[in-house]
Amino acid sequence: MSANYDVVIVGGGIAGLSLASALAGKCSVALVEAEQSLAYHSSARSARQLIPSYGPPVVQELTLRTLELIAAQDGTRPEPVLSPRSFMLIGDDSSVREKASGHMRRITHAEAMELCPVLNPEAFTAAGLDTGSYGCNAPLLLEDHRQRAEAGGVDILTGARVHSAQRLGSGWELGAGQEGFQAAVVVNAAGAWADEVAVLSGVEKVQLQPYRRTAAIVDVERPLPEGTPMVAAADDSFYFRRDSEHQILISPAESVPSGPEDAQPYPGDVEALIARLNTLTTLGIRGVSKAWTGLRTEAADGLPVVGFDAEAPGFFWLAGQGGYGFQTSSGIAELAAGLILSGMVAGQGPVPSAGAAGTASPASRTAEALAATRWSIRR
Repeated sequence: MSANYDVVIVGGGIAGLSLASALAGKCSVALVEAEQSLAYHSSARSARQLIPSYGPPVVQELTLRTLELIAAQDGTRPEPVLSPRSFMLIGDDSSVREKASGHMRRITHAEAMELCPVLNPEAFTAAGLDTGSYGCNAPLLLEDHRQRAEAGGVDILTGARVHSAQRLGSGWELGAGQEGFQAAVVVNAAGAWADEVAVLSGVEKVQLQPYRRTAAIVDVERPLPEGTPMVAAADDSFYFRRDSEHQILISPAESVPSGPEDAQPYPGDVEALIARLNTLTTLGIRGVSKAWTGLRTEAADGLPVVGFDAEAPGFFWLAGQGGYGFQTSSGIAELAAGLILSGMVAGQGPVPSAGAAGTASPASRTAEALAATRWSIRR
C-alpha cells in the first residue's frame, strides 16, 4: 500500500533539503534519496563560498536573498553558517572588466597584493573585490535543513532510488526503493539525474547538462592567514582559498560535459593545477590531502529550472542550479515553496504570476528575477 503525501521530493541534496525545510509544517512531505546518505554527490563537494557577484543577474538576486535568509537563521544557531570571506578576481584588464559585476569593485594591483601577498605580482594586472561574499559551512547548513525538515514532520528516506512514477487521476504514484508513495506534487530535485527522473515519469526532459568541476585540499609551505579573500582567475582557469591553518582548497574550475555519474578526478588534473599555482603564487604546495569531482548541472540558458511543468500537472522542476546550488538554495526554496503551496490551493492550476506574491516582499524579488526568463516550464 502506498503512503499518501501532499509533496514527494526526489533528491536529498541542498536543493531538496532546503525545500523540505521550507515546506515543513505547511503540508505533508516525503523526501527520497537514491544514495544511502543525504547530500552525497555535488552537495558534498561544494567550494563553500556564497558570492553575490558570481553568476547572471537572476543568480545574483537569488544569492542575495539566500544570504538574507541564512543570516536571519544564524542569529538563532549556536554556530553560524556564514563567515565573512571576500572574493577577489584577478586577470588582465579586459577579463576582469568583463566578469566584475555591480557587487564587485575594482581595486589596484597594490591593494590586491596586500590582500593576498602570496600572489606573484607578474601573474595579473587587474583585480576586483567583492566584500559581500561569505564562506559557508555547508555541512552545518545541510544538517540544519535536515533537522528543521524532520522537526516539521518531513519523512526522509535514503537508499530509495525512484524506479517508477506515473500520473494517476489528480496526483502521482511513485515507487522508490521498497516503498510506494502517492502525492499531489512530485518535485524533481535530482540534480544531474533530473532529466532521467523526468523520462521515468513520462515527462519531457529539458536537456539539462552536467559539467565536471574538480577540487582538492592541499598542504602548503606558506599558509594563508584568516581573512585572506578567495582568489579566482577571471578567465575561469582556477580558484583557491584558505581551508585551514596549513591547507588550502584549489580547483582548476573546469567545465567538462559529463553524464550523470559519481564523478571522480581525472588523473593529472590536480597535479597540473598545482604546478601552475606554484608558479603564480609563493604558496609552495607540497601535496594533496584529498581530491574530488562534483557535477554542476545546467540548462541551456544557464539559469535555474524552477516551476511546474506546464505539460505535466503536479510535476515541479527544481534543477539546473549549475555551480550556484548553495548560494541560491534558500532563495529558490522560499520561492518554490510558495509556488507549490499556491498551486495546491489552486488545485494544480496555472502557476501564479510573479506579481501575485506582492511586489514589496523579498520573496517576490526572486520571483520577478526568474519571471523575466523562465517562470514555468515549457509555458
